[in-house]
Amino acid sequence: MLDIYAGASALNKIKAHGLSPALFDTILGASGGPKWFVLAGLDRILIPEFFASTSHELNVVGSSAGAFRAACMAQSDPRAAIDRLAHYYSHTVYDGKPTPKDITQSVIDIMDSMMGENGIDEIINNPRVKAHFIVARAKGFNRYESKCLQIPGLALSAGLNYGSRRFLKRSFDRVVFSTSPLEILCPYALPSDYQTLTKANLIQALTASGSIPAIMEGVKDIVGAPKGMYRDGGVVDYHFDMQFKHHQYNDKLILYPHFYAKPSPGWFDKSIKSRTPHINSYDNVVMLVPSRQFVNSLPYSKIPDRTDFETMDASTRIAYWTEVLKQTDKLGDTFLEMASDPNISQRIKPFVFS
Repeated sequence: MLDIYAGASALNKIKAHGLSPALFDTILGASGGPKWFVLAGLDRILIPEFFASTSHELNVVGSSAGAFRAACMAQSDPRAAIDRLAHYYSHTVYDGKPTPKDITQSVIDIMDSMMGENGIDEIINNPRVKAHFIVARAKGFNRYESKCLQIPGLALSAGLNYGSRRFLKRSFDRVVFSTSPLEILCPYALPSDYQTLTKANLIQALTASGSIPAIMEGVKDIVGAPKGMYRDGGVVDYHFDMQFKHHQYNDKLILYPHFYAKPSPGWFDKSIKSRTPHINSYDNVVMLVPSRQFVNSLPYSKIPDRTDFETMDASTRIAYWTEVLKQTDKLGDTFLEMASDPNISQRIKPFVFS
C-alpha cells in the first residue's frame, strides 16, 4: 500500500534507530496540483501523530500545492487545515471555461478558506513548525500576462532548461518566503533570494507559489519583496533537487511524502526522461510513495490531476476526488504501523533514479 525509499545515509540511521520522528527536521511538499490529494491521509497524521512525541523544530518546505500543504502543517490544528484545503480545493467548480483571472480568484478564495479564523497568525508565530514557500520570480517575456508574450517566454525557458537547468536562471529566480532562516544548496547554482513571510504578504506569496504560468495570473510586487512578477515555484523546484545548508551541521533527515518514486527536478524537466535529481540531494531523504497496488485500487486506477477538470463533469470529478481523499487515510494508518516496525529497514527500498 505504501512504498518507502531512502538514501544511503537515511537508511543507515534507520537501521540504527528505527523510523523515529526524532530523526527528521524537514518535511518536503512537491508541486503537482490535485495530485496531492493522494497524500492527504499522510498529511493528516504527520504533525498531529507521527511527530506528536517530539518537540524539536520542524521545517516544512513546499512549492505550489506543496506550499499549500506546508501552510496547513504550520497552523495550530494541521489536520483541520488539511481537511479545509482538501474540501475547498476538491469542490472547485467553474462556470464554463475559466479564464486565468477566474482560476486565480478561485485559488485566493481557497487560501482564505484554508486559513480559517487565525491561520495566518498561527503560521507566522508558530514556535515549532516553520513554513517555507518556494516561488519563482519571472524574467524577460515571462513577466507579462499577455499570452502572446508569455508563451514565447516559456518556450525560450524550456529550450534553455533543456540545454541545462543551470540556464534556467536566465528566465526565473528562486525566491523563498520563510518564517525562519533556511538556506538552499543548489547543484545547478540557481541563486536563491530569501524573503520573510509576514501577515501582509503570506497570502500573496502562497498564491504566487501556485500560480501556474499561462493558466493563472502571476502575483505582482509581493509586499516586502523586490518588485516583479511572481509565479509558480514548481517552475524552478517542481519535485526538488537540492540540499539544505543546516544539514551540513546536523545529522537530521528529510521526510518527503510524494506521488511518484521518480521525481522531476523542475517543471520543464517533466518531459526530459533523462533529467533526474542528483542522488546526493536524496542521501538523507526518506520518501513515502503510494504503491502501484494502492493507486490501482483508486477510482479510475489513477492519481487525480488537473486534466480531470477537462475530462470529467463537475459532479463526477468531485465524487472521484472525494473518494480518493477518503481512501488515502489508509496510507496514514499504514505509515504509522510501518514506523513502529522494529524491522522497518528491511522494507525500505533504494531510490529508483540512483
